Amino acid sequence: MNQDAARASGVAQTRQPTRSDELRDHLEEMILDGRLAPGERLDEMELSRRFGLSRTPVREAIKSLLAIGLIETRGRQGTHVALLSIPAIIEMFDVMAALEGLCAKLAARRATPAERAAMREVHAELVKAYEGGDPVTFYKINQKFHDLLYAAAHTHFIAEQAIQLRRRIGAYRMRATYQPGRMLGTLTEHVRIMDAIDAGDPEAAQKAAGDHVQLLGDQLTDFISSLPPHLSLAQ
Repeated sequence: MNQDAARASGVAQTRQPTRSDELRDHLEEMILDGRLAPGERLDEMELSRRFGLSRTPVREAIKSLLAIGLIETRGRQGTHVALLSIPAIIEMFDVMAALEGLCAKLAARRATPAERAAMREVHAELVKAYEGGDPVTFYKINQKFHDLLYAAAHTHFIAEQAIQLRRRIGAYRMRATYQPGRMLGTLTEHVRIMDAIDAGDPEAAQKAAGDHVQLLGDQLTDFISSLPPHLSLAQ
């Protein structure tokens, strides 16, 4: 279970991270924030030189990223950042919407007053990031908001699945967040989610959270138009 999943499920981590763990987390962050683009090749020797590590921790880090689907092997072409097809991306967003909706539904029934207050506090941080015109910080704080939503659902498996899928589509979800007007829309939609949870209305919370993640109508068209042309070649 990664650190995000541990926080969402309330499980404390005691094992000290290895150099392989640290490299895996660093590469994952680079993939999610776009420094390593979908389709980009990862060379073991280059990574070893770049991070001053032997080949063993590099291989272990790559193996971990392969297991969660962030990277893929292409036979003799080597290892690359996973390149998802447009249909696969849309399906993943649909599944993500279902998982987030379920977490919100459970949070409306199970969230404590402290958990509800924490979501409001993080939302206030999001407002400041939006007002400051800082999309990178906005995206990072937005992940904190969703982590709190998962934790407020008081579930282990569902939250873990949501986080794992979020990691797989992180680079694409970030691109969706950066669409014009999307940050303001995020703020409005978060308020709907929080209001439904505060009101103890599971159905309204589920719908608000599902609508928040799902790509529909013009939003879907705009998202697809923002993707690099080579994505149309992904299998």
